[in-house]
Amino acid sequence: MTATIPQNPELIKNLMELVAAHRGIFGQERVYERAVKLVLAEVMAFARHTVTQLVMVLGENGEDWSGWYRLFSRKRFDEAAAAEVMVKETLKHVGEEEVYVVGGDGTQVPRDGKRIEGVSWLRNLRTPAFKVGIHRAQRWFNGSWLIPTEQGYSRALPLRWLPAFPAKAQRQVTEPCTEWEAAVHFLGWLKAQLARLGRAGQWILMVADGSFDTLGLWQHLPSGVVMLARSAKNRVLHHLPPAGAHRNRRYGERALTPQALWQQRSGWHKIQLLIRGRLRNLQYRVEGPFLRKGAPHMPLFLIIVRGKTYLQHGHRKHREPMPYLVNALPGLNGQWVLPLPITTLLFWAWQRWELEVCHREIKSGFGLGHKQCWNPVAALASVQWSAWVYSLLLLAGYRTWGLCGAPSVPSAWWHGAGRWSLNTLWRAYRAALWGPHLFQPLCSYTPSNWLEKQALFRGLGNSLYAASRS
Repeated sequence: MTATIPQNPELIKNLMELVAAHRGIFGQERVYERAVKLVLAEVMAFARHTVTQLVMVLGENGEDWSGWYRLFSRKRFDEAAAAEVMVKETLKHVGEEEVYVVGGDGTQVPRDGKRIEGVSWLRNLRTPAFKVGIHRAQRWFNGSWLIPTEQGYSRALPLRWLPAFPAKAQRQVTEPCTEWEAAVHFLGWLKAQLARLGRAGQWILMVADGSFDTLGLWQHLPSGVVMLARSAKNRVLHHLPPAGAHRNRRYGERALTPQALWQQRSGWHKIQLLIRGRLRNLQYRVEGPFLRKGAPHMPLFLIIVRGKTYLQHGHRKHREPMPYLVNALPGLNGQWVLPLPITTLLFWAWQRWELEVCHREIKSGFGLGHKQCWNPVAALASVQWSAWVYSLLLLAGYRTWGLCGAPSVPSAWWHGAGRWSLNTLWRAYRAALWGPHLFQPLCSYTPSNWLEKQALFRGLGNSLYAASRS
């Protein structure tokens, strides 16, 4: 008899300490106890993560279910208050002199009901590019903390899951909001939280994709925030006004587009970065500072990462160059300089993909959006609850293992990746909660007379019974 998955009681201890840190947001003790039960039910649920399924996991399906739904419909779970506690917990892993790195990205939660809060017709990202479709969904903004690097790995841990519902969405309790407006709100809120916790001078770096390279976000970017956003190859940029120009002149001559700049042969620099356990050789160039029409107060540097030609399954492929814009800082003698070292900027630009990994795990694997809550308040709180529980599980796993110290996968043909996955973390939680899980040998070779399996089934049944008794 051998245990298939090593058990780690430290994992449950760290999880319960994190849950206890959020005790103050739930008010009454019975509400807090119900929340703790639901957190554990999220770990143990095998079916869809609806409220009724979680209640069945807890064995409470014979009682009145309304109290479980009121946790979301009566605002007994406060997402903003939970996020404040989560920021305080993450600061235990970031020094005062270090940069607090976050990522921002928009995402959708498919919802079929026509009257659900925030539902509107949006572009269906699951349809092929050559035949784009539409579907009903809620649009959200995910503001995540990027965990400090370990062997070139990181992870996105959601801090705020903010509604970004269009003006034409079904709305009763929320105001219309674009993705960049949600990003401005998130950054302003995060600056306020750092100031409240004694970190008013700490710099924030936010990495984002091309949808956040908007004029409105550059115009309203809070002070003390560095934003590194992917840009377009035909982005219109202008030089700074020349020395001696009239004081009313805000822009200089029009600059070359990023596509024209990356076609130049000279001006490239080489750099080597450790990313996800591998050394990557990159070529880059820095141009600027430039200005965007409409934001003359925000000088920007253009960083271009050169494309590469590589082989994949015997086929030659080419990766297009990638342009990024980052806000500049004033330096000595009136010169503008990069806000952070180029190695830092390029490394975290690569790690922006962790937000896409987070979206895949939290929606496809963790059941975000499964809860059938039709109340306008509950339709928001139930989605934000799932994001909060996901963050709890990830942070407890990080405090137990780091990013690369998880136990190996119990498989003879694969020993796991360099960084643990959500499935590995989930298995470890279940193993710790189930207690000793010793299994008898259940599998045997199928006999040649496979049509007559009565004896085989009888033997498997006896083994299952013996395993349960042990």
